[in-house]
Amino acid sequence: MGTELGQMIAADLAQLKASLPGLDGLVAAANDDGPTGAAAGSFADRMRDALQSVNQQDHDAAEKMAAVDSGQSDDLVGAMLSSQEAGLSFSMLMQVRNKVMGAMEDLVKLPL
Repeated sequence: MGTELGQMIAADLAQLKASLPGLDGLVAAANDDGPTGAAAGSFADRMRDALQSVNQQDHDAAEKMAAVDSGQSDDLVGAMLSSQEAGLSFSMLMQVRNKVMGAMEDLVKLPL
């Protein structure tokens, strides 16, 4: 049992490491100092993409949990990691939303 758990954790770690290049691309796109506009994508487009990504992570986590619940999968660790990742992504998205809303409120309060 301990060996199986270790192998599952190692497999999950390998999967997370494999997804790191995709995250590096997102960070590079977010830090891009190039021209703004249609080529770089607008803020609304980036927020829409982030929302869709968080939504997809939530659906994937729900599918993995359902598979574990129904007995189709034994990957409880993977399902829990996916669930935690989806929860953290949602929390981060809400923090960005709150910061944007706060900034908009500050702009509205500026005297003309």
